[in-house]
Amino acid sequence: MIRIVSFVLAAVLGLSLAGCGSEDKKSTGTPSTSSTPTAAPSTPDDPGVPVTRTEAQLTKALLELADLPSGFSVDKDEPVDGTKPFSSSNDRCAKLVKYLNATKAPGSKATAARTFTGGQEGPYIDYVLDSMGTAGEVGDLRESYAKAVDSCPKVSLKTKGAGSTSMKVEKITAPAYGTKPFAFRLTGTSGSKRGLEYTAAVTGVGDVLVSVSILAGQGTELEPATETAVTKVRHTLQIS
Repeated sequence: MIRIVSFVLAAVLGLSLAGCGSEDKKSTGTPSTSSTPTAAPSTPDDPGVPVTRTEAQLTKALLELADLPSGFSVDKDEPVDGTKPFSSSNDRCAKLVKYLNATKAPGSKATAARTFTGGQEGPYIDYVLDSMGTAGEVGDLRESYAKAVDSCPKVSLKTKGAGSTSMKVEKITAPAYGTKPFAFRLTGTSGSKRGLEYTAAVTGVGDVLVSVSILAGQGTELEPATETAVTKVRHTLQIS
């Protein structure tokens, strides 16, 4: 979950502003729910009973290239180890900065991630699954993350070789999939990456935290991407 920002940005911090803000980007389409099997019914999990899942199991529940429309490819670039691109001098932003810079969700028992790109100019779509053990742990972290977003008006993004960018933080309407979803947007308002836009949705599916993020998108990808991701997790892991 929480590594969604650093994971994606590590691969695309060199993305040109023209690629981020141009209105004539080529259309690459968005994930379609028709490409993912309908979730099979399963016995509801007791939210208080810990569930053990492996990275391999989570990886199977991630979307694959076949689940996406044509025009996408898997981005195999790895994030830079130890990179902490986000910062803030505002104490109210400390928790959000911690989440944005983390490489996995706090308390996560297992994590799997995959990034897709629609081309050199984007969009970049990142999917992360974190096994938290129980639905209660998922809910607690999701709530903490949402509060961190509410508390922080802006953060600073440091780009190697290009200085810093002030990023406005704002909550946006979340795609209505999974349990208690929330979503937010980071927008570059000044600095080297002015105009850079990043949107993310975080939701729960049983004991699994599902995170979907879009960088350099066209504004329409987050909802179908989240719906497809949640459906795949429910079906593959048999979570009702």
